[in-house]
Amino acid sequence: MIDTPEEADTNVTGNPDPAEYSNQSKAPKDWVTGDEPMTGAQASYLKTLCEEAGVPFDEGLSKAAASERIDQLKEEVPRTAS
Repeated sequence: MIDTPEEADTNVTGNPDPAEYSNQSKAPKDWVTGDEPMTGAQASYLKTLCEEAGVPFDEGLSKAAASERIDQLKEEVPRTAS
């Protein structure tokens, strides 16, 4: 994983591509705040995905666990499956 701008490929503007080193590219298990409760946005999206998948919604998930569950359910729900 790339952790700094200096290690990233450049984008069309010639600047380091932030998508390669931003916190968006970190695995949930590596998040500093991953053990905090999931955000309101995560809870809302996860609840919708759970309803569409017909599975229970666990409101006690951490940010990291919610992110992983969202990714899992996105593959299972026909509307969002790739």
